[in-house]
Amino acid sequence: MEAIYAALLLHKAGQPVDEEHMNKVLQAADSKVDESKVKSLVASLKDVDIDSELENAVVASAAPAAGGESAGGDEAKAEEAPKEEKAEASAEGLSALFG
Repeated sequence: MEAIYAALLLHKAGQPVDEEHMNKVLQAADSKVDESKVKSLVASLKDVDIDSELENAVVASAAPAAGGESAGGDEAKAEEAPKEEKAEASAEGLSALFG
């Protein structure tokens, strides 16, 4: 997981996401560097547009409180359906990051 964080940090800082920079970030964080994971992650991110993947990423939200639904309950359910489809599509795109 640390390698993914390192890749995101490098991308956010505008640095190249390559093995050399990943190793430097992981060593600076005093994290154990697993060369095979770093190589695998760098290879899987080679043709990925990280910005667009982050835009499509689904952020977990808090579950609604238990109890009665509001008058617009049916409308809320109708709006939730497209979000679920989008979440599945985003998950497919990000599956390459997690093997």
